Amino acid sequence: MSDDTQVTFLTQDAYDRLAAELEELSTTGREEIAKRIEAAREEGDLKENGGYHAAKDEQGKQEARIRTLQGLLKHAKVGEAPVSTGVVEPGTVVTAVVAGGEEVFLLGNREIASNSKLDVYSEASPLGSAILGLKEGAQTSYTAPNGREIAVEIVKVETYAGQ
Repeated sequence: MSDDTQVTFLTQDAYDRLAAELEELSTTGREEIAKRIEAAREEGDLKENGGYHAAKDEQGKQEARIRTLQGLLKHAKVGEAPVSTGVVEPGTVVTAVVAGGEEVFLLGNREIASNSKLDVYSEASPLGSAILGLKEGAQTSYTAPNGREIAVEIVKVETYAGQ
């Protein structure tokens, strides 16, 4: 595995859900889109065939999602959310004061919390990479994409319970 490949924490539930989505898209999804493209192709002139172009566009989006899922599942670390020890790590719920306002979010992949109301920050994001490994009470800052320096204080780190 190369250094630029990021291992992603997934709960077993999230892994199973994504694997089922990948299976559906790779089989039935591909068959259905191929039939739609063929049906639209039979309508004649492809230059002005809106149905054909829409189906081809949808096919491209579907193939991109398949590649995303394949990469995510290939490099996933599957298991229970880590039990919080007060240290920020992927799969933990963090309460932090960010730019003066308190936020509660999950650090990890948004696919983990697809059924949750929690905001999710990737550990590779500017905020995520700045706080990864910090303990409760720690203070740091990070540079936002707009160039602003943003102060962060870790208030609490909890075990993700699927909320």
